[in-house]
Amino acid sequence: MVDLKKMLAQSLAEQLNLGAALIERLIEVPPSKDLGDYALPCFALARKFKKKPNELASELSEKLSLPEGFSKMQAAGAYLNFFIDTVFLAKEVLSEIMEKKERYGASEIGKGKRVMVEYSQPNTNKPLHIGHLRNDSIGMSISNLFEFCGYDVIRANLMNDRGIHICKAMLAYKLFGNNETPQSSGMKGDALVGKYYVLFHQKAKEMPELNEKARELLRKWEAKDKETIALWKKLRDWVIEGFEQTYKRFGSRFDVVFFESDFYYKVKPIIEEGLAKGVFYKDEKGAIVAKLAPLPDKVVLREDGTSIYISNDLVLTKYKIEHYKLDLNIFVVASEQELYFKQLFKIFELLGYKWHTCNEHLSYGLVLLPEGKLKSREGKVIDADELIANITELARREILKRAKPNREELEKRALAIALAAIKFAMLKVDPKKNILFEPEKSISFEGSTGPYIQYSYARAKSILRKAGKRAKGIDYSLLSSEHEKAIIMKLYEFPNTVLQALNERKPNLICNYLIELCELFNSFYHKLPVLNSEPALREARLALVEATSTVIANGLRLLNIPMLEEM
Repeated sequence: MVDLKKMLAQSLAEQLNLGAALIERLIEVPPSKDLGDYALPCFALARKFKKKPNELASELSEKLSLPEGFSKMQAAGAYLNFFIDTVFLAKEVLSEIMEKKERYGASEIGKGKRVMVEYSQPNTNKPLHIGHLRNDSIGMSISNLFEFCGYDVIRANLMNDRGIHICKAMLAYKLFGNNETPQSSGMKGDALVGKYYVLFHQKAKEMPELNEKARELLRKWEAKDKETIALWKKLRDWVIEGFEQTYKRFGSRFDVVFFESDFYYKVKPIIEEGLAKGVFYKDEKGAIVAKLAPLPDKVVLREDGTSIYISNDLVLTKYKIEHYKLDLNIFVVASEQELYFKQLFKIFELLGYKWHTCNEHLSYGLVLLPEGKLKSREGKVIDADELIANITELARREILKRAKPNREELEKRALAIALAAIKFAMLKVDPKKNILFEPEKSISFEGSTGPYIQYSYARAKSILRKAGKRAKGIDYSLLSSEHEKAIIMKLYEFPNTVLQALNERKPNLICNYLIELCELFNSFYHKLPVLNSEPALREARLALVEATSTVIANGLRLLNIPMLEEM
């Protein structure tokens, strides 16, 4: 893609006999389109040329030649403003979109580099909930951004399938389950096991001795007691089967799935290394603790020798980076764990592992219900399955207000719209911020929603279907209205928006971009005829519609949101 800012900087640098890098750093975007597309402040240059900034800007406006791609240059106070030649830009941008199609906006900046993005990370004692849907949405979109920019991406999931929380669900089932199964209960396996996790906490309020019994069950599990292991495997299999159904429906996918039970017990060599290097010490109770000042110290192994979450992460992180030869290892985990990851990464630094700098915690805010924070142990959650089903039903109603598709088509569209509603709602806010999820607002076909983006894409595809066979040859100079120019400029911005979203780890920038592009497209569609324009103008506008639909599709793919050609 032509880089107009670089072209402008290069041209000005040659004419002023200055470095192009210096000029490019000075060039900025004016606050208003009335002031041009780029501006060169003359304050710093004025000192060099020993003139007042206003005088220099005025003098340069008469002296300099306009570089290719620009139609006008004018002085405004101490600024020299430049206006892009939209005919030039239309030809460059639309031609490139037509040529690259699904690859428009892609790059090869990550070629030769491998990144692992770990997301979802459910506990195998309850169903996936609305928080996992935000985690998965962020993890998938970040993975897509890396892949779109040339990286070798490994999408990873960690099943937290061991620990005291797992044993609590196991104990409740053992005491109160009466051999209930998913088949006998009519429940998905993950929902059934989750019921007993909630039951444990309810019963423990009346029977506090259950907490010690759960710890005893954990000790038996780590000692590989046959009866305990058999119960664990049975419940775990039920949960994983339930997860897989939810992942398939939501569109989550993974290249590799790790299980905590495969790694936690391999921590001994790291513990011994840490003790030998003075990074770890044994406290008065016998627990192994990491010295992390100025961060708080962190227990890495309990006094009874049982592992905790960080025991597993010490082993698994080392395995991931060394086995897969990673250049970057990203954990998509809620902001509640920010201190935890600082401690984990600090341990690797103190142990002297050269790769400690390649770890990254992509922190994200919580999903809140109208009544407050999610609490799994109290059963106060919105299950992922329940949410997807409810939003799909809302989508069905919206579709039936507008059309009467057959049952199969209705279900296909309803699910696609529901997924767009959920994922866009999860992604349109800066990841670091908490979000309040409101289902009815997320499904709207208007405003800042996923269905609105889908609807805009479907409208563009409808225009192209009605157009039928297209003539060859496009006169880009005919795209001269302000509505058309605005769309062309927005299409031009897409590659830079992709890079910014990747570098800042902010999929919400793609969401914001799509909303702005769709608003411009819908305004254009309502104000200007396309199919009924005179032939040459019709072809130019159809090219603009096609380019717009292509970029909307590319943006939706990055967000892992399905496209619909009919709504």
